[in-house]
Amino acid sequence: MAIDVRPLSPVLGAEVKGIDLSKAVDAAIVAEIRAAWLTYHVLVFRGQAISADDQRRFVGYFGDIQPPRSRLGERRNPDVMYVANVVVDGDRGDLPEGEMQFHADQCYFECPTKGAVLYALEVPSKGGNTLFASTHRAYETLPADIKTRIASFEALFTYDAYGNPYKRAQIDIGQSPHFVHPIVIAHPETGRPALFVNRLMTDSIDGLPRAESDVLLERLFQHLEQPQLVYEHVWHPGDVLIWDNLATVHARTDFDPAERRALRRMAIRGVRPRAFVADTASVPLAS
Repeated sequence: MAIDVRPLSPVLGAEVKGIDLSKAVDAAIVAEIRAAWLTYHVLVFRGQAISADDQRRFVGYFGDIQPPRSRLGERRNPDVMYVANVVVDGDRGDLPEGEMQFHADQCYFECPTKGAVLYALEVPSKGGNTLFASTHRAYETLPADIKTRIASFEALFTYDAYGNPYKRAQIDIGQSPHFVHPIVIAHPETGRPALFVNRLMTDSIDGLPRAESDVLLERLFQHLEQPQLVYEHVWHPGDVLIWDNLATVHARTDFDPAERRALRRMAIRGVRPRAFVADTASVPLAS
């Protein structure tokens, strides 16, 4: 039977109903889920009760697991990150508090993650929501002159993981991971163009003076973060959420750090983003 997919916002996000992820899903349903993911970029499965192995199986429908690249050798479960302010299964949490600016996971490496799956174990009474902005819709709604200007630009991506992971800053890239990517990329599966910048991790535009780069990036950040391009996910225990890391950027809203919050995260291995070239792009699968 066909899956029941219900959109969650006008721009991205959908809830998939009627599937128990604690059990294996047949190939036909997996194909429908993958197609829905390419269309909506964020899929939510509510009311789930899944083990870590169940989550690994689900991630496997989309690709290989990308283990966390931080705290190597410290994790009891090397393919799992707990986005948490508590200890879970013997592992302390990462990114425990507050809000983080919009970003794409591991965009400061050659191959950012393809996406990730979060499973909500504990959530605060309010806040701690996750915002997702559509990088596809952001590019599509840019003024024509800006599209022309940035068509061949590349940007330097960095992450000040040990200084201030919540605010973009000028840092010594020799001490932090960094990589240069195109500003406009083609989604690797659909060919659809996406605006590949984000406030937290895009340091500068290659070849532009810093002041000019800062002005242009700020304009792109503000455009990408417009409320009409954003879906806000309010977490409930038992939510399973998968997002497309190239079709979206995400951020977290603030919450009371005295309250417990724990999400089990497994990432999907990605490929190096390629520049969007209009004449050779494939026909998008999603609208």
